[in-house]
Amino acid sequence: EQLAESGGGLVQAGGSLRLSCTASGFVADFDDYAMGWFRQTSGKEREGVSCISWSGSSTHYAESVKDRFTVSRDNANNILHLQMTSLKPEDTAFYYCAATPSNGASCSMDGDDFEYWGKGTQVTVSS
Repeated sequence: EQLAESGGGLVQAGGSLRLSCTASGFVADFDDYAMGWFRQTSGKEREGVSCISWSGSSTHYAESVKDRFTVSRDNANNILHLQMTSLKPEDTAFYYCAATPSNGASCSMDGDDFEYWGKGTQVTVSS
């Protein structure tokens, strides 16, 4: 099972980035998994950014990114997205996507609930 993030980079404050996470090699179908985005900076604990249920009908966001970030998924193509707008320097972090088997109506923002992780992509927001 493999998750591969892409789309990170350097952007000025106020700008936008779109992260993608492509899933491959999973035994089950992509829509058998709830997905999440997490971020971490050096010296800080991992933070849940957003999650999305298997169907995409339920999403959750950290308060710090609410109304600025939007999570979505394309189950036909095994891709998870995170559209980030109005970026702030404090959004600078390494961003990871994660997957966990789930057929529930909701999703979790707790990283301990996720089984599969990508290697991450760096997002740097300059002031």
